[in-house]
Amino acid sequence: MQAIINTLKPKLSSIFTYLHEHPEVSWNEHATTAYIKKLLSDYDCRIMELDGIPGLIVEIGHGQPVVAVRADMDALWQEVDGKFQANHSCGHDAHMTIALGTLLILPEVLPPTGTFRFIFQPAEEKGTGALAVVEQGIVDDVDFLYGMHLRPAEELADDQFAPAIHHGAACFIEGVIHGEDAHGARPHLNTNAILVGSEIVQYLNNLQLNPNMSYSAKMTAFHAGGESSNIIPGNGTFKLDLRAQTNDIMDKLMIKVEHIVNMLSDYHDISIELKIGANIAAAVVNNEAAGMMEQAIIDRAGPERMKPAITTTGGDDFHFYTIEKPHIKATMLAIGCDLKPGLHHPHMTFNRDVIPKAVKILTDVLLKTVERGAGIDQ
Repeated sequence: MQAIINTLKPKLSSIFTYLHEHPEVSWNEHATTAYIKKLLSDYDCRIMELDGIPGLIVEIGHGQPVVAVRADMDALWQEVDGKFQANHSCGHDAHMTIALGTLLILPEVLPPTGTFRFIFQPAEEKGTGALAVVEQGIVDDVDFLYGMHLRPAEELADDQFAPAIHHGAACFIEGVIHGEDAHGARPHLNTNAILVGSEIVQYLNNLQLNPNMSYSAKMTAFHAGGESSNIIPGNGTFKLDLRAQTNDIMDKLMIKVEHIVNMLSDYHDISIELKIGANIAAAVVNNEAAGMMEQAIIDRAGPERMKPAITTTGGDDFHFYTIEKPHIKATMLAIGCDLKPGLHHPHMTFNRDVIPKAVKILTDVLLKTVERGAGIDQ
């Protein structure tokens, strides 16, 4: 396999460079979809576009078991050097490259039976892409599912790998404060939306839940008022980001946030509307899948580079696949690559030499899974 990967390295570099230089935000990954489809058009694989949304399903092989790989496609919309733009600061360009590298190697080592399904999924950053794929029945017959994610240097050192990622739960909330404007000289005639926003922040900072479990609640956006400095704004919009290591703690956190908003709404006699944009569940990792990933890391990277499963407060909609379809056995490969300063930083960088190494591990775990066919009715 190493000889094949060495031959493939220039291709992997070319693929990554294109994807990195052509980022697209959630639900707009149309050019990315077209690029992957064209790239694979000359290869012996079955390609299917998702219905009504960006993304592709690519298959190699036939029969049971059905082993799937998911690669997220979307970039973030963020400010980079004073300009807002799409930016691959979460490593999805690398994830797609690793999946494509694995897909290109498999025909050279294809076992006699087993279906390998690659899911190029949109809108992970919105937390809604995986559910859209599930709704189209793409994973109904999947037995094992593997994902991957680059890890920041503070979690995993360069050239180290872990067989699972225990993501926390995440919930993104959009809020609207409904009120009326007033003259700056007459603050008694309305409720200042900015004041309400600051009170929400204060109460979020005062939240107390089980200290043995990590959680956080913070305001990530707020807007009220316009160009006139002598108008007290009565209306405002805000966004909240909630995190919790378990789904139970997230449920409790949500109740607290609702209490805060209802209390301030009653106190100020105004309306505060909350809308959940995405609600990402905490990880459900299958021990059997993680065990095969661990062995693949040991066999292809060496035992000294295999580290314990990563626990992180970050979230990923990958885990909706196993929550919506509990029969699926899943885990994610954690990839150490000297990623700095951190995920979602506008100038995030990582050691790209890790890409062919991750391809080798992912290919190996797919072959191991098909060879074992563990727990699958043939």
